[in-house]
Amino acid sequence: MPAKTKLRIARPVTDISATQDQWTRGFGFTTLYSFNDHDGFDGVMIGHKDYDWHFEFTVCRTHAVKPSATEEDLVVLYFPSKTEWEAAVAQAESAGFKRVKSFNPYWDVDGVTLEDRDGYRVVIQNAEWSL
Repeated sequence: MPAKTKLRIARPVTDISATQDQWTRGFGFTTLYSFNDHDGFDGVMIGHKDYDWHFEFTVCRTHAVKPSATEEDLVVLYFPSKTEWEAAVAQAESAGFKRVKSFNPYWDVDGVTLEDRDGYRVVIQNAEWSL
């Protein structure tokens, strides 16, 4: 697989507009693309234009698809700088992300686990990722 392969994390949500607002305000993402009634789906893609990854949030018009995240379905964002990490946590919480105890205690040592309006979890980790 090429190193520059694009990654999309696609998730059903209960309210596109509310999710879009929460994630753009919470993480400083921008709306990259949106669509209406594409084969029965409405959606929005958010992220940063220079990143090789983004989120897609969708709602199905023909039947409700209930978001079904588990406590271990995580997106982890790494912030090596303590100052930037603290600012990222504060920004996400001000957008309505709720701080929750992580199912895996590892994430609570140097990070904060947050949950969005549909139960999707994001860990904001104060660490360098050097795999």
